[in-house]
Order: sequence, then structure tokens, then C-alpha cells
Amino acid sequence: MKIKIYSLTAFLVFLFVLTRSYAQSPINDDGEISGKVLDEAQKEFPYATVSLLNSKDSTVVRGTLTGDNGNFQFKEVKPGNYLISIYVVGYKKAFKGPVVITSSNKKHILDRVQLATDAQMLKGVDIVKQKPLIERQIDKTVINVENSALAAGNSALEILAKAPGVTVDKDGKISLRGKQGVTVMLDGRPTYLSAEQLANLLRSTEGNAIQSIELITNPSAKYDAAGNSGIINIKLKKNRNFGTNGSVLAGAGYGKYYKANGGLTLNHREKKFNIFGNFDYGRNKRFGGTDIMRVNNTANDKTYFDQTSLSVRMRNNSNYKGGVDYFINDNNTIGFAVNGYNSNGDNAADVLTLIGDRPGKTDSSVVASNPNSFKYTGITYNLSYKGTLDTMGQEISVDADYSKYMGHDKTNFNNRYLDARAQPIKDYLFRNETPTTTKIWAAKSDYTYPLNKQMKLELGLKTSFVKTDNNFRFENFENGNWVNDIRRSNQFLYDENINAAHANINRKFKSTTVQLGLRAEQTNSKGNSITENKIVNRHYLNLFPSVFINQELSKNHEMGFSYSRRIDRPDYGSLNPFIDFLDLYSYRFGNPFLKPQYTNSFELSYSFKKNLNVTLGHSHTKDVMSDVLLTDTATKTIFISNQNLATQDSYNLNVSYPVQFAKWWSSTNNLSGYYNKFKTPNLLGMPYESGRIALNINTQQTITINSSTNAEVSGWYQTRQVWGTLLIDPQYSVDLGLSKSFMNKQMNIKLAANDVFKFQKSRITSTLPSQNYVIRERWESQVFRLTCTYRFGSSEIKAARERSGSSDAEKRRVKSGG
Repeated sequence: MKIKIYSLTAFLVFLFVLTRSYAQSPINDDGEISGKVLDEAQKEFPYATVSLLNSKDSTVVRGTLTGDNGNFQFKEVKPGNYLISIYVVGYKKAFKGPVVITSSNKKHILDRVQLATDAQMLKGVDIVKQKPLIERQIDKTVINVENSALAAGNSALEILAKAPGVTVDKDGKISLRGKQGVTVMLDGRPTYLSAEQLANLLRSTEGNAIQSIELITNPSAKYDAAGNSGIINIKLKKNRNFGTNGSVLAGAGYGKYYKANGGLTLNHREKKFNIFGNFDYGRNKRFGGTDIMRVNNTANDKTYFDQTSLSVRMRNNSNYKGGVDYFINDNNTIGFAVNGYNSNGDNAADVLTLIGDRPGKTDSSVVASNPNSFKYTGITYNLSYKGTLDTMGQEISVDADYSKYMGHDKTNFNNRYLDARAQPIKDYLFRNETPTTTKIWAAKSDYTYPLNKQMKLELGLKTSFVKTDNNFRFENFENGNWVNDIRRSNQFLYDENINAAHANINRKFKSTTVQLGLRAEQTNSKGNSITENKIVNRHYLNLFPSVFINQELSKNHEMGFSYSRRIDRPDYGSLNPFIDFLDLYSYRFGNPFLKPQYTNSFELSYSFKKNLNVTLGHSHTKDVMSDVLLTDTATKTIFISNQNLATQDSYNLNVSYPVQFAKWWSSTNNLSGYYNKFKTPNLLGMPYESGRIALNINTQQTITINSSTNAEVSGWYQTRQVWGTLLIDPQYSVDLGLSKSFMNKQMNIKLAANDVFKFQKSRITSTLPSQNYVIRERWESQVFRLTCTYRFGSSEIKAARERSGSSDAEKRRVKSGG
């Protein structure tokens, strides 16, 4: 196995060196044209569009942008007669030339070009056009959150729940087109977090900090292979204007309780430096309730449980980001960034459990008060370099990340047993404490080399190291003292190293684009349950191919096909065998022998005028990981455990169609239909199979009242669906939003109403005939929010710098309480 990965790495390094050496040899040294562009004030004009034209017919030969110093350059220009065209929106187009390249006159340095403002073009123009809420692209769906009134005051998790084809349950677990196992990325860097920890991060990320959300259902080999249902990339706002500028935000909301949020963003851009930072804060008090009715069946008798749980959670969230980019020259940039979050609060939960031998009869009961406090922190440091090696598009980037996440969750369980007359019998007090620490080191390098105008090669290497420490402490209150219960306490250590290499080649023909990719990932992991003396070592190497074909049938019709193989590894906490009590009669525990799952995905797509988009997909997953909710008849408890079922086959059909009913009324509509089939030869001693067709309908109506006022109405409906052994009843919601701009659009006020009619709730039953339970959940979904944003500072020429870090799929697997 080691020989294979070493051989593959050596091959990729050899290929990299070979192409790099080939790149350094001149392709064509016939001629060179260079110059400088200035603005009206004789200042250097960066990022102006410069085109090299054939002087005979003015066809575009090549294009480029001016650098920070206003300079532009065309190398390897073949002999001939040319014109130079310079253009920037709001300025008159300028021309230079003709320029004649001959074998004896190769190098031409042009006089400085000064641009003049096109006053006639700008006079009286009222620009109201903005990006649509949902954009369909060849390889992804983009939701432009930035200007949506429905983003006002909502967290990133709440906004995700509105995305087409995305569902988020009350615990924050995310599914895409009916499939779990989504990789969530922030600014192109996956979050490395488990479902619970990821939910904490997304709840801590305010919606006003988000620019857009990208849904990538079938990623290529350049992405980490984790995430069987695809990737969701959340792009945060970053001001790229020159000078000093920023924004201030304040918001308030009310549901059953008050909420508040605020934020500050600052950016300073000069010729050589770009310094940026933001801080957002949210305070959220919310209500939740869970009712569980179940029957414990044994050969001798039946016991009926009727449990009601009410909770009030107070959460304080803050997230921050800061950094600096240094532009060494036009082609080389280094940067440093730090981002993190803090989340803390408490949860007051009261539980009443009625117990009897038949429905409606109470033989005994348990009254419990289970207060909980929590604190989670996370921070990531990123060091990056990006270099443009030539004008043909040859690039190299290097990123190094270090991340640290810490969590501390503490719950007291105060249980009082009562008899049939509600008289006290005894008290049982215990508590859980779960401190967790996760450290991640990651580095990656990506190289892009255009073989010619139609073909491009991409190579990359990555390595990551993860160390986690989950220390679960269980204590009983005995004789006036807290005493550690060594049978239920446990410390779990997990170490993981993943080494990866990938190669992509992209070839564009006349009307066909083909991309072939291959990714190799070597995984070395060690799970160590110190208390139970259980050690699980794993070492495996996997190859993940990908294929993408896009065919332009005509001007209005396109078809595409894609295939990829992917992996999902267990999150770090799910491997921990400790028992985590939710209350006296319900708990969850981890599975140290949980295996990774592998998925082969196929997708066929069709697009009409890039407006109507239809995709048909199928995926087959082996050793699918699924939460299994079962009852223990001996202890009369109900528990959740993550197990490997044998297979999951998923079929999905997705149709999206934006409609422009009038200039003032646009509509975006999405329909996702899917069928998930689960199958395993042995569950509770018997073969198990389940499957069901489900639909997810999402619609968004945008009304433009005038150039400064927009109204939005959105709604979604999710039919009954099956996941693993759970049967989930339909869910639906309607949201409203209103946005108004003032002061030449520097100030914006947004009013939003989530779940206006209080439709959101869930009802869960079991697909297993032997499991007799009904779980009903409700939460504070109806919330009204008012948000005000004020933008200040310069808003001149935009700079350019996109950052992509080495942090990949590991972060999302950090386990922590919710």
C-alpha cells in the first residue's frame, strides 16, 4: 500500500516537474507589447480590460488585465498588425496602434494611455439590476444571498434551510436532495466539523456576512473525496474596493423570545496591501419541545411511556475574520488570515415521563430538570501564496492551515420518581461533562498548466493531520458528594493522517467540453478508547476517478454527464463508544468499529437557454452510515447509534425554472424528487429493507416595487421521506421579506418573517414493525426580524483576491455537543 502511494506521488511530482520545465521553455518568442494605463488624475489604473486586436478585422486575439501599477503586457505575439483596446465601465474606450510585429522589430513599449470618464454614459443612469437569487451554472447552483431580504437577521444554518434541495433538521443535520453526508465549505475551505459542531459554527455565522451559497452535487477530483451527496460552499463577503470602507449592521427579532444581532466590517486597500476584518455577534433565546410516545414490548408485558420535554436555550454567538494580502508584484501574492468563532450559553430542560401498563394509565412517573451549559470555540490560521507564472494562465498556489477547536458541555440530570398518586419515591441525580479538543494541521499545493488554448492540466498535493481528545465524565450524586462512575466514563483519543494527490485534465472541443480526473487518498487512523482499552487501527488507500462531459447541442440546448466516486469517513465523535444521556430514558452512543462508506454517483443534465435546468441522478453507497433509533426492552430505554447498513441506492430528479412574469415580478422554482432505498442483511437479527419516493418543492417570488424597494415571498414543502430506519412526516414553511434602501443605497433596512403560519414541526416513526414509537418535535420557527445596514467609505475600483485554503473535509467531522 505504501509503495502504491509513493509511486503515485512520485509520478505526479515527475509530471509536475516535466510540465513546469516545458512551461519555462518559450512557446513563441516572436514579439512583445507592453504599456501603462492611467486614470483622469494621472494615477495608475489597475484591473482595466486590455484586448489585443487584429487590425485587419478587429477580432480579439487575446485579453488581459492591468496590474496594480496599471501595467499590461502581451508576450509571444506572432508577426502581424495589431491594435490595443482598453476598456473600463464608466470610461470611454481607448485605442492604441497600429502595432506591427516583425522578426526585426519584436518589442514595442507603448505610450501611456489615459482614460477619460464617459459622462454621457453615466448621466441619468439608475442601475437597479442585481444578480438573481438563484443562478444555475454548468457545475453548480449559486444562491446569491447578499441582497436577499430573507437573509436579514438569520444565521447561515437558517439560510441553508431555504436553499433548493437542502433540508436541515432541528439538530442542524444537513441533507442535499434527500441524502446526508454533505461537505460544507467556507470560502472554498471545508469546515472539518461533525454535524453537531458544524451546526454550532453555522448558527454562529450571521447571514449578513454571507455573499453567496454554492451547491455542487457532483464535485471533481480537485475537491476532497469526502461528501457522498456533494458540497455546499458558503462564500463570505469581502470588500475589494480601494481605499477604506466598511459596513455596520444592527438587528433585532422576536418569536417567543427576543433576539439580537450586530456586526462590523472594515477593509483598507492600497497598491501593495489589502487589510480586512469583520466581527459579528448574535444573541438568541429560543424555545423547543419534544414529545415521545412509545411502547416497550417484551414477551411478558407491555410498558407505555408518554414523555414531554420543554426547553429554553440561550445562545451567544460571535464570529470574526481578519487578514492581510501583500501584492509582491502583478503576478505574486502572499496572504495571512485568521478566522474563528465563540459560542456559549445554557439550556433549561424540564421533562415529565408518565409510565403505565396500558394507554392513559399512570403507574409511576419521573419529573426531571436537566439544566445544561455549553461553550465552544474554534480558530483557524491560514498562510497562502498564489503566483501567476505567465499570461497563458499558468498558476500555482500553496496553502497551510492550523485549526484548533474546543468544546465543553455539562448537563445535570435531576430525576424524581413518583408513584401513581404523584408521591415521591426516590431521587436519582447524575451529571455528564464532555470536554473535547481537536487540532488540525493541513497543507496543499495546486498547479494549473494550460497545454494549449483548448486543454488545461491541473495537479495537486495535500496532507492533513488530526488529533482529537474526547473526555467523557459521568458522575453520580451519592451521600452528598459527586462520585465518578468509571463504568460510564471514558476518554477517547483519535489520530488521523490523510495524504492525497489529484490530477485533472480539461479539453474543450468545438461544442464539447471533457474533464477527466483522478484523486488518490491514503488514510491512516487510530482510535483509542483508553477507559475500555479498545484500539482500532486502519490503513487504506483509495482511488477516486471523475468524469465530466458537457455538450452544446445548439444555441439554446445543452446536455451534460458526470460521474464521481466519493468517500465518507465517520466523524471523530461517532467512533467514541461512550454513552451520552439525553434524559433518563434516552441516550446515544458511538461505534468504534464504524467503517467509512463509499459512493458512486452518476448525473445526467439538460439545460434550455440556461434557464430551465433538469438533472437526473443515481448513486450507490456501500456500508452506508446511518443513525439507527432502537429500544432496549431490558432497560426500557430508547437509544440512537450510528451503524453501517449494507447499501443505499438513491435516485433523484431535479427541475429548476426561473420565470420572469413581468419587469417587476420574478420567480425562482425548484422541484427535487428522489427515492432512497436502504438494505442490510441483518438488523435486530432480521434482513431489513426500506424505501420511499419523496419530493422537495421550493419557490421564491421577488417583487421589485421600485429601484430601492424589493419584496420577497418564499415557501418550501417536503413530503414524507425515509432515512435509514426513520419515517419522517411532511414539513413545510412560508417566509416573507421586505427590503428598502436609503441615502443613495448606503443604508438598507430589511424586514423578514420566518415561518409566518407556524407550520414547521416534525413527526418521526420507525420503519421497523418491532419499534413502536412516535416522536413529535416543535421549535421556535416563527420569528420576525428587523435589520439595518449602513455602508461607508470609498467605493471605487475593485481589487481582486480570492483565497482558498488547505483545510478540507476533516473539520466537519469534529464531534461536539449541540
